[in-house]
Amino acid sequence: MSTLAVMKADSRAGRRAIERLVRRGENILDAKTLRKASRIVDRVRQKGDRALLDFAREHDGAVAKSVADLALGEPADSTALSAGFVEALERAIAAVERFHAPQVRTGYRMEDEDGAMLEQRIHPLRRVGIYVPGGRAAYPSTVVMTVIPAKLAGVQEIAVATPPGSYRANPAIRYALERLGVTEVWGMGGAHAVAAFAYGTETIPRVDKIVGPGNAWVTAAKKLVAGDVAIDGIAGPSEVVILADSDADPALLAADLLAQAEHDPQAAAVLITCDAKQGKLVAREVDLQLAELSPRDTARESLLRFGAALVVSSLDEAVALVERIAPEHLQLVGQEAEMVAGRINSAGAVFLGACTPEVFGDYIAGPSHVLPTCGSARFASALGVEDFLRRSHTIRFTPAAAARRAAAAAALADAEGLPAHAASARRRLP
Repeated sequence: MSTLAVMKADSRAGRRAIERLVRRGENILDAKTLRKASRIVDRVRQKGDRALLDFAREHDGAVAKSVADLALGEPADSTALSAGFVEALERAIAAVERFHAPQVRTGYRMEDEDGAMLEQRIHPLRRVGIYVPGGRAAYPSTVVMTVIPAKLAGVQEIAVATPPGSYRANPAIRYALERLGVTEVWGMGGAHAVAAFAYGTETIPRVDKIVGPGNAWVTAAKKLVAGDVAIDGIAGPSEVVILADSDADPALLAADLLAQAEHDPQAAAVLITCDAKQGKLVAREVDLQLAELSPRDTARESLLRFGAALVVSSLDEAVALVERIAPEHLQLVGQEAEMVAGRINSAGAVFLGACTPEVFGDYIAGPSHVLPTCGSARFASALGVEDFLRRSHTIRFTPAAAARRAAAAAALADAEGLPAHAASARRRLP
């Protein structure tokens, strides 16, 4: 039996697999994780430095006498970097800067003939907390994909939290932070890091927004603090859906599915095709490539949990299924990829053609790889410069402008049963 199950989308097994995919966001945060995360968040909120230090020692293995000792700042040793890393990082930085630069906004102003002035002003957030995960892997790419949009927006203070073990073990993380000028880095991971950013402690100032992917503890904590601080979203494990026709290369499709599956045991890697034979060929390739992958346990578990090759009867059915799943990443491979792309509304990012694997989006394409997951692509967007900006507006009426609008304002206030509102407006009548 293949690791990647091949099934008709309208079969009983197919319907179960699709339902599991569509509803998997409900299972990302179980009640037990939320309860434990809530206790951590509450303690850090109430006890500040003392609680944060206790959790950092317990969960991060920190050897520190004070929260100030959690600050990280070890210089990057370029000699310890893998071959080609510095050049690759520079290409990634250039691509991300180039893509996001046009997102910078300046607001606008308008004025009527009678002197009514309206202005929308754009303000960068003052202080932002960025979480850089460091569990199963190190992610210097996340540094690039989060810090650059924040800098382009004009954020004054950027603070990073990352597990200290990963930071010290991976010179690539240290180099990326140093290269992008991030000087405030805290060795803390999990729910206590999110709480410290959300509420502040005696040592760590609170932030205006927390962004960046993380594990279930990070996600649970972000859900709990949302409203007290802005967050980028409730992220789940990564996912890809590949919609491919019979001409697509099964070896490439299998490689792209495995690239996603190795992220996390709960990651989702799904093939949709109208060709049952193609599904079987891809499943066979997945087994062949999985046998050569090391380590392979994470990818295998992911494919067994959320992987599938779903065979549909038509392209219309395939598009409808994609829309229902609303995947974080969607790869369209085949002669009709461009046409199909125009019909897709619910996907975090779309990758067109066999030469555009999702892995390019992870590193060098340009758009941020922080994307909506678990179906939230129906209403959420990729991280960008806009996520680090806020809007406000300024209104100014001259006496003439106020007089022309007072009666209308009073009439609307009367309709809502608010007499003081109406009286305030009428006092501006001539």
